[in-house]
Amino acid sequence: MTFDTETASRDFLLAVEGLTVSFDGFKAVNDLSFYVDENEIRVIIGPNGAGKTTVLDLICGRTKATSGSIRFRGKELTQLKEHQIVHAGVGRKFQNPSIYDDLTVFENLEISYPRGKSVWGALAFRRDSEVIDRVEQIAEMIFLKDHLDTEAAILSHGQKQWLEIGMLLIQKPELLMLDEPVAGMSVAERVKTAELLHTIIKHHSVVVIEHDMKFVEDIAHRVTVLHQGKVLSEGSMDHVQHDPKVIEVYLGH
Repeated sequence: MTFDTETASRDFLLAVEGLTVSFDGFKAVNDLSFYVDENEIRVIIGPNGAGKTTVLDLICGRTKATSGSIRFRGKELTQLKEHQIVHAGVGRKFQNPSIYDDLTVFENLEISYPRGKSVWGALAFRRDSEVIDRVEQIAEMIFLKDHLDTEAAILSHGQKQWLEIGMLLIQKPELLMLDEPVAGMSVAERVKTAELLHTIIKHHSVVVIEHDMKFVEDIAHRVTVLHQGKVLSEGSMDHVQHDPKVIEVYLGH
């Protein structure tokens, strides 16, 4: 896939170029290139097995690329370890919420606050006004301000998803990657999640993998359609919805 010189010279938040990963000779991601701007919601869609989750695994360092480049703010990520990529400003949320059920909403957010990451940081950690203010600010953003003392175990499925997004946000990543964030949510929760993402992108960029096309319509600035590890189509939701190739391999089913 070729790109014009204007694309190559622009300062993107995330630039993925020629990305390939092979598992026993099978190319799960094959010469993939795409670019994400600041304050953008990019949605990656495509049929099962298209390589969507693998792309997130590659960006966050969970899987190592066979070849290609992933640059975040100009910094090459492919040689970094997962925790180094987190420190660089990339946060990842998986399909199933990984929250602490026996802790309250407040405690889940507090434990994610970045000051306690090292042993000394954790030992010196104090619940001071800075921490409390940040926790309350994030809780309001994720619609859980009235649930700060609620044990996470008794939250609804949608609220658990919001809490995990909050646990990412409190670490102040510049890029959030969300894998099917509205799967299993009620219609009302999906609407509020779209509202949340539009708030988040005032200060962050977001890459979302999603199957719910109505939700994609509500949130996406640009859509990348993957098929067999390659970009099949890219552009606005309207553009990809009317692309005959996309209708044939994905939306027509």
